[in-house]
Amino acid sequence: MQGAITPPSARSRSSVSTQERSSTVGHTSSTIPQPSKPSIPLIHPRSKNPSSGTSFHRMRRIIAENAEWSLAIVPLLTELCLQHIVKNFQKNPVLKQLLPEHQQKVLNHLSPDLPLAVTANLIDDENYWRRCCVQRWPVCHVARHGGSWKHMFFERHLENLLKHFIPGTTDPAVILDLVPLCRNYVRRIRVDQFLPPVRLPPPPWPGDQSDSGSEGDAEEPTMDHYQLGDLVAGLRHLEELDLVYGVKDCGMNFEWNLFLFTYRDCHSLAATIKACHTLKIFRLTRSKVDDDKARILIRSLLDHPALEELDLSHNLIGDRGARGAAKLLSHSRLRVLNLANNQVRAPGAQSLAHALAHNTNLISLNLRLNCIEDEGGQALAHALQMNKCLTTLHLGGNELSEPTATLLSQVLAVNTTLTSINLSCNHIGLDGGKQLLEGMSDNKTLLEFDLRLSDVAQESEYLISQALCANREAARQRALNPSHFMSPNTADGPENSAG
Repeated sequence: MQGAITPPSARSRSSVSTQERSSTVGHTSSTIPQPSKPSIPLIHPRSKNPSSGTSFHRMRRIIAENAEWSLAIVPLLTELCLQHIVKNFQKNPVLKQLLPEHQQKVLNHLSPDLPLAVTANLIDDENYWRRCCVQRWPVCHVARHGGSWKHMFFERHLENLLKHFIPGTTDPAVILDLVPLCRNYVRRIRVDQFLPPVRLPPPPWPGDQSDSGSEGDAEEPTMDHYQLGDLVAGLRHLEELDLVYGVKDCGMNFEWNLFLFTYRDCHSLAATIKACHTLKIFRLTRSKVDDDKARILIRSLLDHPALEELDLSHNLIGDRGARGAAKLLSHSRLRVLNLANNQVRAPGAQSLAHALAHNTNLISLNLRLNCIEDEGGQALAHALQMNKCLTTLHLGGNELSEPTATLLSQVLAVNTTLTSINLSCNHIGLDGGKQLLEGMSDNKTLLEFDLRLSDVAQESEYLISQALCANREAARQRALNPSHFMSPNTADGPENSAG
């Protein structure tokens, strides 16, 4: 009957049998709607232990289709909050208010692509900046940036902006807006490319004119590069500036104007380095710097309070520029001077020698690949007899011969500060080699002496190398036992005074 009432015991038996059949056959999709009932974990009638493996497996199949579902995976409220902070960090950067362990969790999950305006002055964690560097550059030499990943990121990021800046096309705000974010983290700038302005084709000339006439009458566009003054003025900790005015990978668009260091560039750069009182290292190489431009730059460095190294190698500097560098030796604290691969001849070397004789700061002088010849080499040798601070001298490829070697042998006998000399690719000759060997017999401080391709006899070169080995071993012993090599007066001073 339709209105018949089923007893409770019958209903329970019927529901149990129905559920057993469904568990045996498997999950099937039903189109008949069922009334909602509270889910009750089912236990096999024959199992006495509710937590047995069979009942747990049957319960999991009934409750959820996800095999990994478990009540234990519900995250803590703290984890949910940290996830929310990471997700909304760009809009609401919350970090300093968190506990240290929570800060580390947030930093480990932050994206390296967050805007620098958010992260620059807020995040100091090196692991985060390491992820930023590794994601952006495949090769990372963090040791070249003081061992700091954050310094490396901002220095290389700024260098990339400078290398791709096109005057007249790129908005200067792209670089200047970065200054407040990176001023505390940039210690050095190394830019090996400065792009010139875009050269537009000349307008068509009326009438028929020859190609040569049109090119001759066309007005030359300005080729000035990006001016560093405003940028460097905002970098309060800048210590190193390494620049090359040229273009890399120009391909078929090669023009000599792409490698032009203009007078406006020179005057602007001179004012920039003069105003940067924290600058310790200044390098301007492969930029076609001639005597006039070199003197403009050197004049701005006179009496500089911090400059220690000047590198103007691979340029077009002659004797006038060398005289300017000699004046700088007397009006600065310069310790390293590199004028390699220029056009310095004997007069320029004599000017440097005169300044070197009375200098007390310079420890390294590099004049390789010039043409100072024996006249300039002898002047430097005379200066080294009085100089008491220079440790490294490079005169390779300077057309030197026996007269210079004879004077240098006298220097080796009396000089106690030189540790490295390079005379490679000269014409020292057999007699010059013997003279240098005689000088080495009385020298105990020289550790490196390069005489390759200098026409020195093989026997002399071998005996000189043996003397250098003895000097290096003695230096190693002094470093290991400094007290053993103290002078008797110093070692016995207290005893003598007591007696």
